[in-house]
Amino acid sequence: MLTAVKKTVDTPLTREDVLARAQAMIPTLRARAEEGEKLGRCPDQTVRDYVDSGLLRVCQPSRYGGYDLGYDVLCEVIQTLARGDASQAWVYMVLGDNPLKLSSYEIAAQDDVWGKDSTKKLCVAVSPVGRATRVEGGVLWNGLHGFSSGIDHADWVMCGGFEYDGDGKKGRGLMALMPTSEVRIIDDWKVVGLAGTGSKSFEVKNVFIPEHRLLDKKANDEGRAPGALFYTAPVTRLPRGGVSAVSYTAVVVGVAQGFLEEFLKITAPRQSRGNSVSTNVAIQASIGQAAAEIEAAERMYLGAIRETMQVLARNETVSEEMHYQGKRNACFAAQLCLQSVQRLYNIAGGRALFLDSPLQRMFRDCFAAAAHHSLVWETAASEYGRHALGAPKSSSH
Repeated sequence: MLTAVKKTVDTPLTREDVLARAQAMIPTLRARAEEGEKLGRCPDQTVRDYVDSGLLRVCQPSRYGGYDLGYDVLCEVIQTLARGDASQAWVYMVLGDNPLKLSSYEIAAQDDVWGKDSTKKLCVAVSPVGRATRVEGGVLWNGLHGFSSGIDHADWVMCGGFEYDGDGKKGRGLMALMPTSEVRIIDDWKVVGLAGTGSKSFEVKNVFIPEHRLLDKKANDEGRAPGALFYTAPVTRLPRGGVSAVSYTAVVVGVAQGFLEEFLKITAPRQSRGNSVSTNVAIQASIGQAAAEIEAAERMYLGAIRETMQVLARNETVSEEMHYQGKRNACFAAQLCLQSVQRLYNIAGGRALFLDSPLQRMFRDCFAAAAHHSLVWETAASEYGRHALGAPKSSSH
C-alpha cells in the first residue's frame, strides 16, 4: 500500500510562471556572483530563494507537490538564471534535475526523502566509483566521490558504483541514495571557473543502504526503473546520456547571453584613445556574429529537447537518431557559445582583465561549463557520425 503524501503546493506553477520568477532573479544573482566565488559555493540565500519561489519543483513529481513540467522548461529556467550567474544557475540545474533522478527509485525511497518535507534537496555524484558489498537487507557502501555540485545545500546524496561479491568480482551497476549526514564532505573545490558551485568531493565509509534505496543502473537506462513504471508524466521517461546533456548547454547559453549583455553595456559608452569604440566597424561585426552564434545555439539545443518532449508526450520511444542528434546539438551549441564569448572577450579591452570586471568571471565560467564531459564535442560528433554511417560501435563507446 502506498503511503499518503501531504502536498505542500496547492496550485502548480506554469511554464510562464517559473520563467517570470527566474527572470526576476537575474539582478539578484548578478549581485551575489562575487560572493559565491569567494565562498566557493552557492550563497545560502540563493538556495532559499529557489525553494521559496517554487523553482526547484519544475520536474518534481506531482505526488510530492511538483509541477511535472517538461525538461525543456527546466532548461529554459536554467538558461535564464545563468544570464545572472553561471555558478548559481549550475547549482539550480543540479538541485532542479535531481528530483527527476530520484523519481526513478522505488516509491519507498522517494517517501524517505519527501514523505514529510517535499522541499528536501538532493545532490549527485554520477561517476561509478562506489563499492557495494551485499549484507542482509541491502549493501554496505564505500567510496570517494567527486564533483558533487551543491552538496553543501543537499539533504540527501545519490552516488554511483558497482556491487562486488565476496571474491571482489564486479557485478551490477548501482546508484545509492543516502542522507548527506552519513557522508564526509571534502572541501577540495579550488578551481578557475564555476567556483561558486561548490562541486566538492565526499567520502562514504561503510554506510548501510537498504535495498529500496538502490537503483539498478541497467534497468534505469532501459526505462525499467520502478519510478519510470509508476509515473505517467512524460518527463519521467526522459532517456539519459543523450539529449539530457542539454541541461549543461543551458548554462553555457545563458552565461553567453549574460556576457553579451554585459559587453554591450560596457562597450557602448567606451572610449579608446579618444575614439568611440561603438563606431568601430570591426567591433560591430564581431557583436553581430557573436549574437547570431548565441541565438543559433539557443534554437539548436532547445529545439532538440522540445522535440524529445513531444515524442514522450505522445507516449512514443525516443529513437536512436534523436538520441545521437540531441547530444550532437547540445555539444555543438556549447561550442558556438564558446566561440562567441572568446570573440567578444578578445575585443573587450584591458579593463576586462581586472578581477572586478564581471566579464572575466563570465569568460572563465563559460569555458568551465563547456568543459563538462557531457559536452565534449569530438565525442558527440564521432558518435553521431558512426550512427549516421551505420558503423558498429567501437570498444570506446
